[in-house]
Amino acid sequence: MGAVLTQHTAWTNAARAVAALRARRLLTPRRLAALGEAEVARAIRAAGTPRVKAHRLRALTRWLLGRFGGAFAPMRRLPLAPLRRDLLAVPGIGPETADAILLYAARRPVFVADAYARRVLTRHRLLGRRAGYDEARLFLEARLPSDPALFNEYHALLVRVGKTHCRTVPRCERCPLRFDLHGAKPAR
Repeated sequence: MGAVLTQHTAWTNAARAVAALRARRLLTPRRLAALGEAEVARAIRAAGTPRVKAHRLRALTRWLLGRFGGAFAPMRRLPLAPLRRDLLAVPGIGPETADAILLYAARRPVFVADAYARRVLTRHRLLGRRAGYDEARLFLEARLPSDPALFNEYHALLVRVGKTHCRTVPRCERCPLRFDLHGAKPAR
């Protein structure tokens, strides 16, 4: 649910919405699907665009209930590419959200190449400036061992560097990856 709630909002706001769902005991697909969209929207207001996200959450829970009985464990046994395509067909689920669900909920080896990861990779000249989401994801997946735990940790580290140092206006002075800039000014 956090993957949908964090769309176009800071994680702190999404986390508040997750906490509100937890407090109402709505963190299961069955319980969430039993509510109307207006009730879900009221519960997740902290995440922003509550009506849109309520619609997306309900679509995702209907898909999860219909395909897997509401459990993520069966997703671990299916071929990854068709599963990802099927998840991308759910209304409101784009590549980054689908990959976050696959990595964090289903524990599949899919790298979440979010804006932080792409910015770090671009500034360190591992990707071109115009590299999109899928190009970055495929680049990382081809160069790292196919291990969900590793992808999870590596993504978290890139997000941390991105939030702390590799911001829109870079703060390279204390960046732990500064050694890799080779005296070049980072791309903006």
